[in-house]
Amino acid sequence: MASRRQRKVADLIQEEISDLIARKMRDPRVEGVTVTEVHVSPDLRYADIYVSKLDEEQAVKEAVTGLNAAAGYLKRELAPRLDLRFMPDLRFHLDRSWQQGARIDALLEQIAEEREGLPEEPEEG
Repeated sequence: MASRRQRKVADLIQEEISDLIARKMRDPRVEGVTVTEVHVSPDLRYADIYVSKLDEEQAVKEAVTGLNAAAGYLKRELAPRLDLRFMPDLRFHLDRSWQQGARIDALLEQIAEEREGLPEEPEEG
């Protein structure tokens, strides 16, 4: 479980990284990227940043590659915005949670359709 300090730092990083990606980055690979979640290590040395993008799989992977390549730049830009003794190393990851959610929704719909097709059980009385 994350401490209050970890959650606070993660929230600040998420807000500021989102702004930096939208306003400062000129890499076309990262256009339309959304920061969905940030996890900070207990020692505040690493920040795992999860991103998503509404695009085909290859374009999303290229966006994550572009963000990891720009991690040093983003870290330098982020440092003056946050009042931290040590600036965490930034590691970007693809967020697949929406895909998992869509798969669960599809499975639930399939179960509902199968139940509609089953004959009703007679009531005992």
